[in-house]
Amino acid sequence: RGYTPRAVHLPFDLPPLLAVGAELKGAFCLTRGSQAFMSQHIGDLQNVETLQAMDSVAESMKRLLGITPQLIVHDVHPDYLSTRYAIEHGDLAIIGVQHHHAHMAACMAENRLEGELIGVIFDGTGYGDDGTVWGGEFLAGGFERASRMGRFRQVPLPGGDAAVREPYRMALAYCHDSIGSEAFTAPLAGWSELIEQERELLRLVIEKRINSPLTTSCGRLFDAVAALIGVRGIVSYEGQAAIELEAAADCGTESDGYPFTISETSGMLEIDWRQLFAALLEDIRSGSNQADMARRFHSSVAGASLETCRRIRSACGFERVVLSGGVFQNRLLTEQLWRLLEDDGFQVFTHRLVPPNDGGLALGQAVIAGSNYMKRGL
Repeated sequence: RGYTPRAVHLPFDLPPLLAVGAELKGAFCLTRGSQAFMSQHIGDLQNVETLQAMDSVAESMKRLLGITPQLIVHDVHPDYLSTRYAIEHGDLAIIGVQHHHAHMAACMAENRLEGELIGVIFDGTGYGDDGTVWGGEFLAGGFERASRMGRFRQVPLPGGDAAVREPYRMALAYCHDSIGSEAFTAPLAGWSELIEQERELLRLVIEKRINSPLTTSCGRLFDAVAALIGVRGIVSYEGQAAIELEAAADCGTESDGYPFTISETSGMLEIDWRQLFAALLEDIRSGSNQADMARRFHSSVAGASLETCRRIRSACGFERVVLSGGVFQNRLLTEQLWRLLEDDGFQVFTHRLVPPNDGGLALGQAVIAGSNYMKRGL
């Protein structure tokens, strides 16, 4: 993202503040008037040493830029070290910002957008307002507030963080959601080497919801498909399964997507992937090409996202769409969805100055908290 600190010019002035991001890909943001200054990449805030490094860099940037923050902004996840860091600064006003709203606002801010629009926010993990793990979200609103208008269908996250390291767990969760207990006897590459006791344990974990919080995560959906079609069942670094799935899709020629349904539940739109997984299982049994299956899956996500945005536009009248969240580091998906949306009359905005992943989150936190602080005197 160029040299640091480089000012991102905002569409309005903000009070001086410090936004501390989330947990992964830590980077903070300081504001001064209509300028926002992002820090360099600090690292994942999962230990005290990294948190201390962030504190040291923040103090240096405050002195360098001559900024004395009036408030500190954090993610609403209660267990993040960055949240605890903010709470410990009791001498400042403290504001928590929802993760996916911050992603949307970050893209709006760097594109100098005001007013209300649609946010398509796809990532791996974010603490939702209902206490579940969000990550496949459609928001409508602006800096002041954003309503959750759509989501992916919820599935269990078997074993919590273990499902991130072992994507075959997500493949099992999605297949179980689609075809029930038959998922545990299917002779598929992702779990064919599991012994009987391991299969039974995973069945209990999923069916009894043992350490299996519900998630709408788009990142975990990509992991599930990667494991199911034999791309990657266990990862050695974050995002590996999704990266390799995109690489496989680049070699595919099949452009038609798999089936999906969109319904309304709990007052919002919900994309249901059960038909997609049933169709994927049929393709696997028939010996379909891995690259073509990966390509069809990408087309399905883009097509379902377009249809959801259409329905939100019909309800709200918004023609502008921002794409944010770590999943939009996927070039193939981003370009497919961009073209589909623009061809349908939407104005589409993406990231150029800050990362779409959590490395750019602090910018969104800053503009949300800063604008609300000024307007409402929070």
